[in-house]
Amino acid sequence: MELSVVMPCLNEAETVATCVRKTVRFLEESGIDGEVVVADNGSTDGSQQLAREAGARVVPVADKGYGNALMGGIRAARGKYVAMGDCDDSYDFATLGPFLEDLRDGADLVMGNRFKGGIAPGAMPPLHRYLGNPVLSFVGRLFFGSKIGDFHCGLRAFNKESILRLGLQTGGMEFASEMVVKATLAKLDIRERPTTLSPDGRSRPPHLNTWRDGWRHLRFLMLYSPRWLFFIPGLIFMTLGLVAGIALSFGPVRIGEVAFDVDTLVGAGAALVIGFQAVLFALLTKVYAMHEGFLPPDSRVKKLVEWWSLERGLVLGGLLALAGLAGLVASLMHWRVNSFGELDPRQSLRMVVPAAVALMMSFQAIFASLFVSILGIRRRQHPPMVDAADEAANVVDAAAEKVAVEQQAAGKTGEAVAGKVETRTEG
Repeated sequence: MELSVVMPCLNEAETVATCVRKTVRFLEESGIDGEVVVADNGSTDGSQQLAREAGARVVPVADKGYGNALMGGIRAARGKYVAMGDCDDSYDFATLGPFLEDLRDGADLVMGNRFKGGIAPGAMPPLHRYLGNPVLSFVGRLFFGSKIGDFHCGLRAFNKESILRLGLQTGGMEFASEMVVKATLAKLDIRERPTTLSPDGRSRPPHLNTWRDGWRHLRFLMLYSPRWLFFIPGLIFMTLGLVAGIALSFGPVRIGEVAFDVDTLVGAGAALVIGFQAVLFALLTKVYAMHEGFLPPDSRVKKLVEWWSLERGLVLGGLLALAGLAGLVASLMHWRVNSFGELDPRQSLRMVVPAAVALMMSFQAIFASLFVSILGIRRRQHPPMVDAADEAANVVDAAAEKVAVEQQAAGKTGEAVAGKVETRTEG
């Protein structure tokens, strides 16, 4: 079978039969060997029977959620290619022809783009049309280098084998983003086709929750991009903290009528520590995700981890600790010069704050090095231990069995020879 059209369904009695009939008619008129699969997610309004009567194969999916329903339908699909779309009559499944052409041409994933194809009046809420979808699609393009203009278009088609290899995990609406992100990271052949979105044919509100599902999409995009979640913000904090810290360590800094002094130095130290921690988190997250297969291998991270051994991390942490201790000793000497009495904070903090920052960063570097080394431990399957007595007994049993087989074969051969001699004698 060439094409399976999968429709997730949860109480879509008003529109599911219409969508199935249109799709079946498209398959027949186009001469495509295909099927319609309705992945039912627990409908209680009779959607299942209506879908069957219209010509669909209904697959029950127990786990709730948009992504779970789709994955259940995709796994049950019999076609080499799979197209998916909502059964609310907002998409015209008769327009799948160009999608199938791209798949036949070698594409792994063909996305619809509603902003290029057209959004009919009333088909999409203004908040989704002008803010939600454009912003989330922009974030996806920025974070992952994707060229897709509409991350959340519900009408798309793909090579079933290619998509199943991605190991998609999410069960909710963020499934739409996960498919595009993982396909992009895996460097699959992704193409786009203009798609028209029409007002759906339901009288009830859609299952989509604007703020909850929007946050779930954004959260997924951030968690799958350690670079934008940790590394870039951390690098900015580190740079600002280091530059401000160095400048303020030598005295107040005036910009116009504003004077920056030790209070700002404390803030700069905090920014440096936070930034350093965020950069380390980016590295740790990337290493863990690569080991577990959530993210594809990154040659730059691999080289960095190979260079940054436990020993080098301990040396770096030790050097930072020595610098911090030297600063604390200098501050104690300064206190001693003042007969251990009251100090001017604008002088003492210029020694204490950098020393404290160096000590905190030393422990961060040491702990991060230890954790990376733990992540680098490989699980290995060793051959099972065999008891010497059992092994000897097995050898003896095997030898005895071999002798018995040889004797049995020799007996059969003797009987055969005797039979031939007897026959000749009678003759």
